[in-house]
Amino acid sequence: MSVQEYLDKYMLSRKIEDAVNAAVRSKTSDPVLFISNHMKKAVPSVITKVKARQILDSRGIPTVEVDLFTNKGMFRASVPSGNSTGMYEAFELRDGDKGTYLGHAVTKAVRNINEKISEALVGMDPTVQRQIDQALTDLDKTEKKSELGANAVLAVSIAACKAGAAEKEVPLYKHIADVSGKSKANAILPVPAFTVIRGGKLSGNNLPIKDIIILPTGAGRFEEALQMGSETYHHLKVVITEKYGVLGCNVGEDGGFTPNISSFKEGLDIVQEAIGRTGYNDRIKIGIDVAATDFCIGTKYDLEFKSPNKSGQNFKSGEDMIQMYKELCIDYPIAYIEDPFDKEDWEHSKHFCSLGLCQVVGDDLLMSNPKRIERAICESACNSLLLKINQIGTVTEAIDVVKMAKEANWGVVVSHRCGETDDSFIADLAVALGAGQIKAGAPCKGERLAKYNQLLRIEEELGDQAVYAGEDWRPTS
Repeated sequence: MSVQEYLDKYMLSRKIEDAVNAAVRSKTSDPVLFISNHMKKAVPSVITKVKARQILDSRGIPTVEVDLFTNKGMFRASVPSGNSTGMYEAFELRDGDKGTYLGHAVTKAVRNINEKISEALVGMDPTVQRQIDQALTDLDKTEKKSELGANAVLAVSIAACKAGAAEKEVPLYKHIADVSGKSKANAILPVPAFTVIRGGKLSGNNLPIKDIIILPTGAGRFEEALQMGSETYHHLKVVITEKYGVLGCNVGEDGGFTPNISSFKEGLDIVQEAIGRTGYNDRIKIGIDVAATDFCIGTKYDLEFKSPNKSGQNFKSGEDMIQMYKELCIDYPIAYIEDPFDKEDWEHSKHFCSLGLCQVVGDDLLMSNPKRIERAICESACNSLLLKINQIGTVTEAIDVVKMAKEANWGVVVSHRCGETDDSFIADLAVALGAGQIKAGAPCKGERLAKYNQLLRIEEELGDQAVYAGEDWRPTS
C-alpha cells in the first residue's frame, strides 16, 4: 500500500483536521502531544512488521524470539522448550545440523517467520487474536505445525496477543480473558507450585522421581504465598547443607536442589523438616512430579533406574505403585501427584484417580493435546491439566483446551518448561483463565522469578478484586 493509498483509506486528512480542532477546543498546553494521542486513537492499529531472531534459553540452547510491530510500537515474545518432546505434541522445528549448536539451532523457524508468517500477518488487526491464530494455522496446514514449526507459530501468537492488549489499552491478562470469551478477568491468583528438590533422569542424584514440590495453599494472598515459598526454600538449603554438605545445594535447571538422595521418603522428610522450621506446617502442602514414563519398562516401574548398584529387586507393578502412593498420602501432606504412571498406562491412572486421594495431574499423559484430554476426561484418568503452551502452538488453542478441562471440573496448572526465557506471558495467562495453580520452578533464577514477580504486579493492580486460589485448586469461575 502506497502512502497516498494509506492516507485515502483511513481519511487521515479529515482526522488530522479533527485532531487539530479538538486540541484548540481543549486549550491544551501541549498541542503536539494532544494531537499525537488523538491520532493514535483515531487510526486503527495494524501489524506493520514481524521480525524474528534466534536467542538462547535458560539452558543455553537456541529458541525463537519475535518482535511484532504495530502503529502503537514493538511487542516482543519468546518461547520456551522442553528437554524432550512427545509424539502427541506440536512440532518444535530445529535445524538438525550437528555442527551448529549441536543440531539445536532454530534458524529455519526464524526464517519461516521473517519470510512467510510476516507476509501473511502484515495489515491484520492485532486485537483479533482468533483470526491471527487461524491465519497461522492455515498457513502451516499440518496437524502438529511441523511445516512452520510450533516454536515459530507460538512466538508470533504471543507477540500478537501483547500487541492486542496494547491496542485496547488494557492489561495483558484482561485481553486474554476477553479473547477467551469472558467479560472480565477472573482475578484469581494461582497457587505457585515451587520445585524445591530435583530428581529424575536429568539430575545427578539417585532420586527416581522428577520433582518434589511445595504448594502454599494456606496463604491469604499470592504475595504471602511467594514469601512462604521463598522462606521454605532457604530453610531447605540449610537442612540440605547440614545433612549432605554444600554440594547437595547444587540446583537443577528449574532451581530445585539436587542432594544425594535416592528415595521418595528421604526427599519428603527433608522437605517436611524445612517446612517445620518455617512454622507454616499445615499451610503448605507437598506435591511430587513422578514423571513415571522415564522409568517404565514394559508394564513395570524401575525405581532404581539411576542407581549404580541396582539390586534388580525394585521393579514395581502398577498395583504396587498405587499402594506406594496410598502410603505416601497417609504419611505426608501430599496434595498433588503429577504423572504417577506411564503416559500409556491409562488403566492404572484411572484406578488411582478414582481413589480421590489427591490432585492427579496429567502431563506426559495429556501433552496438552485436545484428543488426549478428551479421552482422559471420558475415562476419568486424571483430574487436572498441566498446560504447556508450546505443546499446542497458539494462544487460542491453549484457551480452548483450558475450557475443555474446566467444563469437566478439572483443575488447571499453567506450566513453564525446563528451557525458559524471561518472558512472563504464562503469568498473565494463568490469571486470565482462572487457573488454580502455576508451576514455574523454584523461587530463584531470573527466568523463573519473571513469572512469579509478574503475578505480584498483577495482584497489586487488581487490588481488592484479587482472589488467591488457595485450597480451591479447581476454581470454576
